[in-house]
Amino acid sequence: MSDDHPPHGAAIRLRGLTKRYGSVTAVDAIDLDARPGEFLTMLGPSGSGKTTTLNMIAGFVDVTEGELTIDGDDVANLPPNKRNIGMVFQHYALFPHMSVADNVEYPLRQRGIGKTQRATMVADALRTVGLEHLGRRKPKELSGGQQQRVALARAMVYNPRVLLMDEPLGALDKKLRDTLQLEIKRIHAELGTTFVYVTHDQDEALVLSDRIAVFNDGRIQQIGTPSELYEYPNSLFVAQFLGESSLFEGTLEGGRVHTNGRALTATRGDHPDTQNVTVIVRPERICLHAGDGEPAAENAVPGRVIQHIYFGNARKVEVRLTDGTTVLVRESATGTLVPVHADDPVWLTFRAQDASVLATA
Repeated sequence: MSDDHPPHGAAIRLRGLTKRYGSVTAVDAIDLDARPGEFLTMLGPSGSGKTTTLNMIAGFVDVTEGELTIDGDDVANLPPNKRNIGMVFQHYALFPHMSVADNVEYPLRQRGIGKTQRATMVADALRTVGLEHLGRRKPKELSGGQQQRVALARAMVYNPRVLLMDEPLGALDKKLRDTLQLEIKRIHAELGTTFVYVTHDQDEALVLSDRIAVFNDGRIQQIGTPSELYEYPNSLFVAQFLGESSLFEGTLEGGRVHTNGRALTATRGDHPDTQNVTVIVRPERICLHAGDGEPAAENAVPGRVIQHIYFGNARKVEVRLTDGTTVLVRESATGTLVPVHADDPVWLTFRAQDASVLATA
């Protein structure tokens, strides 16, 4: 991009932000900050309020209550074109009769920027997304991934202080999504603009984000870095939505969780003030032991193999516990995989430091 691009994006501050449609509360008094230059992802299932929140930041949806500021400026009542925000949608929204270069140039024309400067800014934007050689083509002559790059170039060509992205990779196949995720990450690092990204894809959120805000039922359940949310979820919802989890339900007595005839120790989690709790362990932190002889370990739970699935670089084993619960074990194929078959007796072991105790929902 051009040298006059600001080195950092804007700070976004939401306080008590609320959106109601009649008696339905779509976003319920959320507090959220995006730091200057940060890549913040809003992650959650459909209907969780993440897209409505993004649209309030963009100005496409009116705020019912609460505070919305960008770099300290109250923008809640400003129209979208007065907020200096770029927006990338899932379905590109390119003009089919215009060339790639003309599509990217369009917002510059709308802002009355001179022809010479427009040409420089368009060239910079196309170069940033790797499409400098395709400026004369029409959108229909491009692949889906190339069209999304054009949409990204158009959103960032005028150097907005904030770039909002609403499931921009949702219409693409997995391999192309994986490639563009890395491109978006590179572009963010190069520009220093504040990115706010909406997705329901947990893997995408983990790859891209500096921090993730997990939404559900119009509220934010937890905010943190990818590693904080993955390693230290504060609820069963977050643990199950962000990555796979193996759950051992039981009762909390004397600091240990009693389940499947065993007493388990877990050092993570808040050890809630309730008797019914769940021990959560990520599948890759569980070790599988064949046979019915109990291994020496701080936590060991017996079960029987349901099935195992080979992924090339990993193996996933489903195990049924004595209480009928199914848990997962994920093993790397780089290690020695113990041969197992359906209905084989096995033991599952894990360390207390890899397990969290949370209230059962």
